[in-house]
Amino acid sequence: MHRPCPGDSPPPNCLHGCFSSSPFHSAATSSEHPPDSTTTTVTSATLRRNFAQTTVSTIFPDTQFADPNSLPTLQESFTDFIQAYPNYSDTYKIDRIRSDHYFHLGLSHYTCLDYIGIGLYSYSQLLNYDPSTYQISSSLSESPFFSVSPKIGNLKEKLLHDGGQETEFEYSMKRRIMNFLKISEEDYSMVFTANRTSAFRLVAECYPFNSKRKLLSVYDYESEAVNEINRVSEKRGAKVAAAEFSWPRLRICSSKLRKMVTAGKSGSKKKTKGIFVFPLHSRVTGSRYPYLWMSVAQENGWHVMIDACGLGPKDMDSFGLSIYNPDFMVCSFYKVFGENPSGFGCLFVKKSTIPILESSTGSGMVNLVPTDDPISLHALEIKSDETDSSSSRIEYRGLDHVDSLGLVATGNRSRCLINWLVSALYKLKHSTSSGLVKIYGPKVNFNRGPAIAFNLFNQKGERIEPFIVQKLADCSNISLGQGFLKKISFEEEHEGVKDRVLEKRKNRDDEPGISVLTAALGFLANFEDVYKLWIFVARFLDSEFVEKESVRCGIHVFEHKSREVV
Repeated sequence: MHRPCPGDSPPPNCLHGCFSSSPFHSAATSSEHPPDSTTTTVTSATLRRNFAQTTVSTIFPDTQFADPNSLPTLQESFTDFIQAYPNYSDTYKIDRIRSDHYFHLGLSHYTCLDYIGIGLYSYSQLLNYDPSTYQISSSLSESPFFSVSPKIGNLKEKLLHDGGQETEFEYSMKRRIMNFLKISEEDYSMVFTANRTSAFRLVAECYPFNSKRKLLSVYDYESEAVNEINRVSEKRGAKVAAAEFSWPRLRICSSKLRKMVTAGKSGSKKKTKGIFVFPLHSRVTGSRYPYLWMSVAQENGWHVMIDACGLGPKDMDSFGLSIYNPDFMVCSFYKVFGENPSGFGCLFVKKSTIPILESSTGSGMVNLVPTDDPISLHALEIKSDETDSSSSRIEYRGLDHVDSLGLVATGNRSRCLINWLVSALYKLKHSTSSGLVKIYGPKVNFNRGPAIAFNLFNQKGERIEPFIVQKLADCSNISLGQGFLKKISFEEEHEGVKDRVLEKRKNRDDEPGISVLTAALGFLANFEDVYKLWIFVARFLDSEFVEKESVRCGIHVFEHKSREVV
């Protein structure tokens, strides 16, 4: 277990949260600490351009790796990493938090890259442990802290009564979450849902759809929640439409989306058009979308629904909720990162929007029931409030840790890690000079989100089945996700590759798309995590790796139709 370094300043060159001051520090942090009036101000565009140029010129410049055994060591790579991103050193407090409160990540040697959401608790709350004798026990993670109990109810009634009858535990949870997200209780009502999909379905069931109202969504990947809100909305009479994304960068086809958002009789009185579902950024490709789309939608008579489930832990701090005032917002929380992914969803509805909803009784909402076993009660650290002996205070250390770090630290950290990973993956080339890795969506980009979608290809340019790669990664203690990219538009200049890029899934009557692997970085991710993934991917440069490793891991490898080499 890596212990934190004592004192206020970290000692020299340590991979796990102990960093020395860098000679590049002042230049890199100029955007965070504005210069005085005598210094020329660096524009936002210049900062972003410099970031991309620094990444390309510093991360293994003019180098390609065709042999998995030729890769630099962890320490060598980290040295180059710090040279490229010296302000990463400012985030050493995150490594301290990981070492002190999420030490199971180091003990298990497991790299979690398939998590999306926000953790409520820290692992140190799970047990009153002795670090010197601690052994991982899965039996303690079955139902820690609380359980979720489904309930049938009328969403509109619950919202009008601000959640209905709540237990003290639920009220405490709601207040802490709304405070964390900076959502005003005066402006929004909230209900707990089983998950993201349940929240989407509840909105569709109570929204006053008719034949003239639409549901318009902006997703570059297949989502169970989006499928569900489409199904229910269409069943209730709505016309369902979706944005498209241009190949190869998968950017929003702006002209097409603008036509759909602004469609209507010119000069006519503005009428409610339906729901505009907007995810802020793609939780699969990491693409970030301009917030301007929300304003355009609102100006043209749409109710806006924000999907915040893919946001970073402090991204809401920069969202500007009071500016955009969405009618609906959905987010999700889980219990403990890397240990217990169970949790719940949250549906927020603007109070001025509630009256237009229709009464609908159904499932999807839940009660949160605190666990009564001694371990969980100890972990929750329920304490009597000195000002009110009848109430208790519950600590949500997962949220507290993120709050203590702030947007700058968490944002800078994920930005550095994800861009290093993108750049390093592109340095992996077969001996034929063909690329091993194809990344879909943004490449090196200051504004990209902390997630990537990618595939691996053999020396012949044939795609290695994502399912096989995912299973082999799991065998190497790395958890990756899978996704399916959809709504891809090919302009005339790219029509020639369309049939090679898109695929139809077996036994599925749906539109073609692209099966991809996904990796997402939580706020606790460190350089060793992304380096470990890079080393694993590099092993596919060995033409015999898949066959040999599949036998070792007991995975059945079978032939698949090859996909694009573009």
